[in-house]
Amino acid sequence: MTTADTTPAPESHTFEADAAKLLQLMVHSVYSDKDIFLRELISNAADACEKLRYETISNPALLGDDPKARITLLIDAENRRLTIQDNGIGMSRDEMIDALGTIARSGTKAFMDRIQAVQEDKGAQLIGQFGVGFYSAFMVTDRVDVVSRRAGSDEATIWSSDGKGSYTVAPIATDEALARGTRVILHLMEDAASYTERYTLERIVKSQSGHVPVPISLIEKPGAEPQEVTDGAALWVKPRSEITPEEYTDFYRSVAGQFDEPALTVHFRAEGRHEYTALAFVPGSTPFDLFDPDRYGRMKLYVKRVFITDEADILPRYLRFVRGLVDSADLPLNVSREMIQESPLLAAIKKGVTSRVLSELEKLAQNDAEAYSKVWETFGAVLKEGLYEDFEKRSTLLGLARFKTTASGRVWRSLKDYVGSLKENQTAIYYVTGTDLARLEVSPQLEGFRARGIEVLLLPDPVDSFWVTAGVDYEGKPFKSVTQGAVDLAQIPLLEAQENAGVLATEAVMGFIQAVKATLGEAVADVRASERLTESAVCLVAPETGRDRQLERLLARAGQLGSAAKPILEINPRHDLIVALSNLGDAEQTLREDAAHLLLDKARILDGEQPADARTFSQRLARVMQRCVPNG
Repeated sequence: MTTADTTPAPESHTFEADAAKLLQLMVHSVYSDKDIFLRELISNAADACEKLRYETISNPALLGDDPKARITLLIDAENRRLTIQDNGIGMSRDEMIDALGTIARSGTKAFMDRIQAVQEDKGAQLIGQFGVGFYSAFMVTDRVDVVSRRAGSDEATIWSSDGKGSYTVAPIATDEALARGTRVILHLMEDAASYTERYTLERIVKSQSGHVPVPISLIEKPGAEPQEVTDGAALWVKPRSEITPEEYTDFYRSVAGQFDEPALTVHFRAEGRHEYTALAFVPGSTPFDLFDPDRYGRMKLYVKRVFITDEADILPRYLRFVRGLVDSADLPLNVSREMIQESPLLAAIKKGVTSRVLSELEKLAQNDAEAYSKVWETFGAVLKEGLYEDFEKRSTLLGLARFKTTASGRVWRSLKDYVGSLKENQTAIYYVTGTDLARLEVSPQLEGFRARGIEVLLLPDPVDSFWVTAGVDYEGKPFKSVTQGAVDLAQIPLLEAQENAGVLATEAVMGFIQAVKATLGEAVADVRASERLTESAVCLVAPETGRDRQLERLLARAGQLGSAAKPILEINPRHDLIVALSNLGDAEQTLREDAAHLLLDKARILDGEQPADARTFSQRLARVMQRCVPNG
């Protein structure tokens, strides 16, 4: 044993910025449910045991003479201490610094930003919405000590912190009670003394960690014998008939790192050519990392109950919100994580689990439209990515898709509903894309469609601009943008007679439209009389071929647009303003030219854009306004 004279002084370190920020939020915030810390620490301990099981496949000697995984809670009420100990893989000194001093998980910034937003909302509860891992211990402690010894190593290390910005790391003499694994010692705050009560700990463990596939025991006081609290039977291997909804919810909360109710539970066993069990959940609320740029899934892969990896891409990216696991009976235990990705067995599992999840979503949509609408409200923008990425499942995804439309108010509509309401002679499914639902609802390009009762899909998500261009159709009906190309609505009658609806454009109006085209020159691809406008004077549309204007804007923001197509300016030949402008004489040439440019800028503004030249726009507008002033 190392003597006091030769024991190296503890090294002091500062938490990395993200970890320090998270600690700050946790220590200085008030939570309704601090019990969550125990679930998180037990989950970490179980993961350590599972990682040891995986490593012992190739190195059985790591088990030594202690082959059975276990997690133990040790109570020391007199000193107000609670210890969570496991005999899992353990950590080396460097691993402790990396694991406990930083937040290495992908999507950290989004995680921190969302926690900050929720924390600032006094009506929201942070705990129960996010998995906060090891750092949750600081909600109930004055200090946390972590002693760990990696399997196969003779060296142990102690990590210690009060959660106020720094921590220390030092070597420590090992003892027989920690031949390997990790011991987390919580020096509890005075108002957290209840966590040294046996009843309290048993209640929390059974309600939140009863599914953990490692036995959990409790030692009521120093020197007492351990008593088993849970048996470590993996939930997913049990028959569905033996699992209660509460047990499913507890497992979901642990595997998803959330504290809401699952919106959908999918639990099945595949037999035959490939044998595996899948337990998957659709969350009831948005996971913080839903739009993580890396877009990894969160499905764990087990082989014969041995944890292999949580990066196996079991589900396609458009189902990345699904949480859960797959346990295969066929994959070899000694296969590397890298080789798994290339395994045809995993490809078959991925196909099977994807089909089953989509099938269960279809059943939910059929049997409980209200519940499914909530799922779509939360995850529809992600599911629609599959319309662009997964040709094989496109038909299924189109059936699952829901839309707000010009005819639905704010109620979700299916494409089946839409096609069932087609007007006579309507041959396409019309849509409009943008970034804001309220702005889309008042788009001038919709006027002619609304006047004829033609329903138009309102598509406000960025992905909408991509999947509609992928050659998609539904029941033989193509998707057509109301803001692109010419539109022929003459075959569909107006809902009611409208003033000037049947009035043909006068020769003067058509002459004015040609004059506008000549004035604008290269600024537009064309200027033409509009069939789609009934109320507004002007609007912009994209040419028949090429990209929709919203798609061009998205590509431009991403720096992926080489050159933008020039827009087409459509003019309503029956609008009072246009008729008045067309009657201006040759002496008003300057006003006619100003009007031409102002009409284009007006159309740009209606399209959510800025005038091409703000200074020139202001000057033209001033000249026109001066004409309205007496003696101007």
